[in-house]
Amino acid sequence: MKLIELAEQTNAVLERGDPNVEIIRAAGLDEAQHGDITFLSNPKYTPRARDTGASAIYLNENAEIDNDAIAVLRAKDSYLAFTRALRLFHPEQRPQSGVHPTAAIDRSAQLGNNIFIGAHVSIAANCVIGNNVCIHPNVTIYENTSIGDDTVIHSGVSIRENTIIGVRVRIYNNAVIGSDGFGYAKDERKSWLKIPQVGRCVIEDDVEIGAGTCIDKASTGESRIRRGAKIDNLVQIGHSCTVGEDALICAQTGLAGSSHIGARVILAGQVGIAGHLTVGDDAIMTAGSATSHDIAPGKLMSGKPAFDNKDWLRSTAAFRRLGGMARANREMEKRIVALETDSAK
Repeated sequence: MKLIELAEQTNAVLERGDPNVEIIRAAGLDEAQHGDITFLSNPKYTPRARDTGASAIYLNENAEIDNDAIAVLRAKDSYLAFTRALRLFHPEQRPQSGVHPTAAIDRSAQLGNNIFIGAHVSIAANCVIGNNVCIHPNVTIYENTSIGDDTVIHSGVSIRENTIIGVRVRIYNNAVIGSDGFGYAKDERKSWLKIPQVGRCVIEDDVEIGAGTCIDKASTGESRIRRGAKIDNLVQIGHSCTVGEDALICAQTGLAGSSHIGARVILAGQVGIAGHLTVGDDAIMTAGSATSHDIAPGKLMSGKPAFDNKDWLRSTAAFRRLGGMARANREMEKRIVALETDSAK
């Protein structure tokens, strides 16, 4: 692809270089070679741009590099432009349409056009599979499940009964959608009695769900992942939870039952949310934080229990000085005891 064409298709402006140079690949600064385009978004890596072997580079609007030999594409967000370039050079691959002879499909299931169903897929009664759906080998789909057009489900995924999945959804390997929620009531003998989980799980359009993630259905009602949410690997979402539009949930995060996550919320890795809580729109919880109370919209929170990030930074700085403060206190106590002893004589 010519550089000028690449600029147009990635919302960038050619600032310097031959517009007709051929770009064949997108690559990082260190591995890029002649014919590649790379990017610089973090100023920390500016020195590497001087030595990169790439033919062209995406730069943010105010970024400068010490390398006159490389063509420059200027973008508002160089990382976004580079992502678009990657998508151009690596379009999603899908198998040819068809149903593998080892797939077990109930007669009542409705299958759309141009679908791929791989080896040992199991599709139960009354399922509806949309057009252009791709279901990789060893996927199990329980009864009364609906899967929208252009959705891709990777191998090993289990989708439980009554689940509704929208269009253009991506579910990665070994995820479990619509499993029973973790709900028990203690009986008269103080034994745990399982609460029937009779609700459903709804995954809206353009959601991505990472490998090994589990999303429980509701005990009654529904668990719902709203449009555009992105969920990393190894995330647990409990029963009756909702996750808002374009939320981002990173690996090893856990949401207890009836948690409600707002739109565009970011939960970094290993965040814990207690049950029946609300995290407001646009809030961010940093890695390893946890909360047992609601989080207001737009807040940046850290720590266990989570509190305002600025206060947390000050607290952690003070925490590192506690050892020295303890030693100083002990020395002060010794001096006070010595002074009291002298004054008593």
